[in-house]
Amino acid sequence: MISSFIFSVEEELSGERIDKVVTLKCELNSRSAAQRILDDGGVFVNGKAVSKNYKVKANDKITVKIPEAKELEVKAENIPLDIRYEDSDLLVVNKPKDMVVHPAAGNYDGTLVNALLYHCKDSLSGINGVIRPGIVHRIDKDTSGLLIVAKNDFAHINLAEQIKAHSFTRQYQSVVYGKLKNESGKIDAPIGRHPVDRKKMTVTPKNSKNAVTHYQLIEQYDNFAHVRLILETGRTHQIRVHMSYIGHPVAGDPVYGPKKVIEYLGGQCLHAGLIGFKHPRTGKYIEIESELPEYFKDFLRRIK
Repeated sequence: MISSFIFSVEEELSGERIDKVVTLKCELNSRSAAQRILDDGGVFVNGKAVSKNYKVKANDKITVKIPEAKELEVKAENIPLDIRYEDSDLLVVNKPKDMVVHPAAGNYDGTLVNALLYHCKDSLSGINGVIRPGIVHRIDKDTSGLLIVAKNDFAHINLAEQIKAHSFTRQYQSVVYGKLKNESGKIDAPIGRHPVDRKKMTVTPKNSKNAVTHYQLIEQYDNFAHVRLILETGRTHQIRVHMSYIGHPVAGDPVYGPKKVIEYLGGQCLHAGLIGFKHPRTGKYIEIESELPEYFKDFLRRIK
């Protein structure tokens, strides 16, 4: 099946490239996705196909035909896993930095899901489909630390309900820029998709969801602060967006941090160090901690 979007160009978008406008109006993940649709002849302006560098005019009538995404075949791969807890219902994995959680464009193998399929065989919940079996919540590629995986739908539903009810504990540690005015605080600011750059999230009152992050100072340095962060909600990039919003972006963050990135960190200095939850079958509270990884400890030594 093909999905069709039909819209007219507003005055404020006049002069913008068609690929940028299609990305924005069709809420695509990237401009390259819009360019592929344009290359395939799927975009029409006033009834005529156009190239990706066409600049739109006010009141142009645009039709975009988006083909249905093909389901990927995800293969099991023998990739070592750092498992911190496991039983017949779930497991808790300590994900290394640089590992993608589930397959997506550009990352079809080498992901946590590929490793889980090898380790668990058919024992993974199917609620999130073929691409995300067992994945109850996720962390970014460059964020290290703990995440929970459900082996069956019963466990998945129960754990997802705990997250929704804010009874699922998620604590992170991070190094952020600057000196904190207060040793602890609460950031309550809604997060939604960035209006122009669709790969980014931002604090915005429009088309957003409530987002709450608590922070506590662990140690203050000259130009950086080592902090503990507790998620009350779990929006995409929440910690990174919220800390940038209050003027203390996460060190090494190439998206929400300063233009001059601390490249040797290889991405944001952010570690999911603790999770706590009620076991879906027994009701017993389980809390699991993960020590700081070497890249994080090395950065702390450098800034001291």
